[in-house]
Amino acid sequence: MQKLTLQNRKGQNIVGILAEPSGETIGTCVLEHGWSGKKEQDHMVAIQEAFTDNGWQVFNFDATNSYNESDGDFADSRLGLHYEDMEDVCKWAQQQEWFVGPMAVSGHSMGGYATARYAEDHPEDVALIAPIAPVVSGTLTTESKERREPGMIAKWKEEGVLLRESASAPGLIKRAPFAVHEEWLNHDLLPNADKLTMPVFLLTGTDDGSCPPDHVQQLFDAIPHDNKVFEIIEDAPHTYRTKEDLEEVKKRLSGWLSDVSIFQ
Repeated sequence: MQKLTLQNRKGQNIVGILAEPSGETIGTCVLEHGWSGKKEQDHMVAIQEAFTDNGWQVFNFDATNSYNESDGDFADSRLGLHYEDMEDVCKWAQQQEWFVGPMAVSGHSMGGYATARYAEDHPEDVALIAPIAPVVSGTLTTESKERREPGMIAKWKEEGVLLRESASAPGLIKRAPFAVHEEWLNHDLLPNADKLTMPVFLLTGTDDGSCPPDHVQQLFDAIPHDNKVFEIIEDAPHTYRTKEDLEEVKKRLSGWLSDVSIFQ
């Protein structure tokens, strides 16, 4: 795997790895993690491997304003900036000598939102997409957070900052200003879902408290064709950490990639 660096529209460094399949390369996938994530997380590697096992090379990158190798501070993370990084990386990737078309786009959570948003804005560039546990809208994300923890939004607003210990890095306290929530409310995939004319793979878990099945179902229902799949993993949370969940994500995505026709 090659480690590559580019700059986004704000001049910040974005670091990613280019993972190649063992045989012939049939296309290029751009892959983005979720909020506070990084490219090396186990679930991101599982998604990456599902693509490489099916002949796709994958540019798996660290978004800015997270806990990873790219520039920026977590306090500045916003859903819109996450999307801008996806847009900048896709544009850059298509200009590289190593790029092989067609292009697929995939991501988890906020990266799943960025995946679908990029396909809505640039459908001519995208052969297929695989949003995993995607954020569908800021309004629905607010609903899911209140469903899981009633009163949390009001408390977040009153205190001005949300404190959460990282599950993947014990001892790390993540501090998110209330402006993160306010900016979320500007985003919604549903009004332009009719632009998702390419094959679509959606996946979430029954125990996903951030992007639950009923929210992802709304996106699935809004896609205007039948070349789409919605997989639900029983008992799986928002971030996949167990061996069983990781294997399910990889198996289900890999199975779809082996069967899907990008020419339908």
